[in-house]
Amino acid sequence: MSAIQQQSTASAGAGSQPAALIETRNLDLHYGATRALKGISIRLKPKVVTAFIGPSGCGKSTFLRCFNRMNDLIDGVRITGDCRIGGEDIYASDVDVIELRKRVGMVFQKSNPFPKTIYENIAYGLRLHGVRAKSEVDGIVESSLRGAALWEEVKDRLHTSALGLSGGQQQRLCIARAIAIRPEIILMDEPASALDPIATSRVEDLILDLKKEFTIVIVTHNMQQATRISDETAFFYLGELVEFDTTSKIFTNPANKRTEDYVTGRFG
Repeated sequence: MSAIQQQSTASAGAGSQPAALIETRNLDLHYGATRALKGISIRLKPKVVTAFIGPSGCGKSTFLRCFNRMNDLIDGVRITGDCRIGGEDIYASDVDVIELRKRVGMVFQKSNPFPKTIYENIAYGLRLHGVRAKSEVDGIVESSLRGAALWEEVKDRLHTSALGLSGGQQQRLCIARAIAIRPEIILMDEPASALDPIATSRVEDLILDLKKEFTIVIVTHNMQQATRISDETAFFYLGELVEFDTTSKIFTNPANKRTEDYVTGRFG
């Protein structure tokens, strides 16, 4: 069990209120001189789906990428404030970023399968994390594809190119690849925005099923999608967290006028 898992487990029993798995306090992010995130404080509970909504450029994807330190890859980025997973400061100098990204998986807006076979798309990452025995790799490949509701569609062509799959199948393969290494958290940045309605519905059904095992944070521009799949919703505007509450309250009785204007289509 990782330090993150141990601290998360310990904090879960610390009180009657559900423990936060992800917590930020007064988090700021600057791109050079530009302040892109402004003092964001939020607590995200485990094994729920949290949606980040807001107009383009409001900071929701930037904030999402704070949780696995993907913003580290951008020149000139500076982060201040506190960002913790399972009680651990993930920006501490002794944090192993590779280990962090194993615990916090990511699914991107555009499906990005490796130019390898369906089988190797999943097996490659497993081997990087030390899983070598073929029988074990075979088992995890199958269980991951089943977990992504893809096994029945690809079980007879595991050794053909993943690039031959449809767009929706490629995105579910990327989800299978993410869950194969058993993260605690899965970040999804507009995972269905490039998909047709049928493929989108399959991905949404998959997200609802995956929350039984994983904590999921999703960025979406689709208001209907947020209402269908998320338990809690955070509304961002101009780098600020305007409102965070249960999804039903955000969409039926928001506390902030800007939230109401956005979810009712008055702007955005």
